[in-house]
Amino acid sequence: MTIAVGDTLPPATFRVMTEDGPAVRTTDDIFKGKKVVLFAVPGAFTPTCHRNHLPGFLENFDAIKAKGIDTIAVTGVNDVFVMNAWAKSTGGEGKIEFLSDGNGDFAKAIGLAMDGTGFGLGTRSQRYSMVVEDGVVTALNIEETPGKAEASGADALLKLL
Repeated sequence: MTIAVGDTLPPATFRVMTEDGPAVRTTDDIFKGKKVVLFAVPGAFTPTCHRNHLPGFLENFDAIKAKGIDTIAVTGVNDVFVMNAWAKSTGGEGKIEFLSDGNGDFAKAIGLAMDGTGFGLGTRSQRYSMVVEDGVVTALNIEETPGKAEASGADALLKLL
């Protein structure tokens, strides 16, 4: 079943990079008591994710935060080292929280996993953006085509805030 507006996020763990190395963050750590924008990409450094999806959230960072958002986070089915390198290379480090869903467990748990084996990518996350308030999804934009970042982009999300 695919997650929907009004649903509570399932318990999950992500990996994040800290000064002391990789660490675990749970859905409670990230979402409890906060208003969070979460967007997902099929893969860090892939063309649409790297050139279109993430840059929109960086460009609109201040406007999104001004709408009462505590945290902007991105997740992808990449290991924590790749997500950390992507954060550094894009200027997103310290602004956007980069959440590694290395095995795709979160993507599967919310029903938004994608089979990318035809492209040599294995299981990935579908492209989406959502607003989560205290663990409950209040807005959700799922991209119909993985190669586009329109419905799930920062501009579309800002209109929902």
